[in-house]
Amino acid sequence: MSALLEVSGVSVTFDGFRAINNLSIAIGEPELRAVIGPNGAGKTTFMDIVTGKTRPDEGRVLWGEASLSLLGMSESAIARAGIGRKFQKPTVFEDQTVRENLAMALRNKRGPFDVLFYKTNRQARARIAELADEIGLSDALPRRAGDLSHGQKQWLEIGMLLAQDPRLLLVDEPAAGMTPAEREHTTELLTRAAKTRAVVVIEHDMEFIRRLNCKVTVLHEGSVLAEGSLDHVTQNQQVIDVYLGR
Repeated sequence: MSALLEVSGVSVTFDGFRAINNLSIAIGEPELRAVIGPNGAGKTTFMDIVTGKTRPDEGRVLWGEASLSLLGMSESAIARAGIGRKFQKPTVFEDQTVRENLAMALRNKRGPFDVLFYKTNRQARARIAELADEIGLSDALPRRAGDLSHGQKQWLEIGMLLAQDPRLLLVDEPAAGMTPAEREHTTELLTRAAKTRAVVVIEHDMEFIRRLNCKVTVLHEGSVLAEGSLDHVTQNQQVIDVYLGR
């Protein structure tokens, strides 16, 4: 499996604090990867660098078969290149229906008039139905997004990202605030999505990570401390000392 995303020797300093320190991570396609670590380990900054929100002081971030450098690209260009990101707090259009949210997210022309006068054609309607089925919201299509539960809003936002057909999906703490049943559905949703693309999940919940049953990267002080299966990394004495022992 060749790397879809290759982060190599990346460092970034904020006001004298080294948030990322010579970080190297490679993500394949398809792959499901969990990234864990204590607060301040650099997990969010890693995502910020990949999505163009933060520029590193040094290192390389290469994307796709052509090893395209992401470092000179804008956030919107990186999104168009196939990298989708879901933040911890769901951001959906609360006053629009689930169907309308998914319709707006589909990859279409994005001019102001195109969005204003957008009418869903048969192909788009079929894709919306498919996405709703995938995220488990088929019955909720006519519902206003603001009336959904916290977990359902999270799924809708994942569906909106999937509508753009990203090759890499970055997901920040998806299990936070969910009921056990919602967490189970979220596990299924992410593992299914990772069969056809790369999915990177940042999470603190060890039980949730165990259910994902994937390779785990442990970050500490901005670099990789350990990598492997959850059982492998949780038996690592350094990981126990800096993270699990807290």
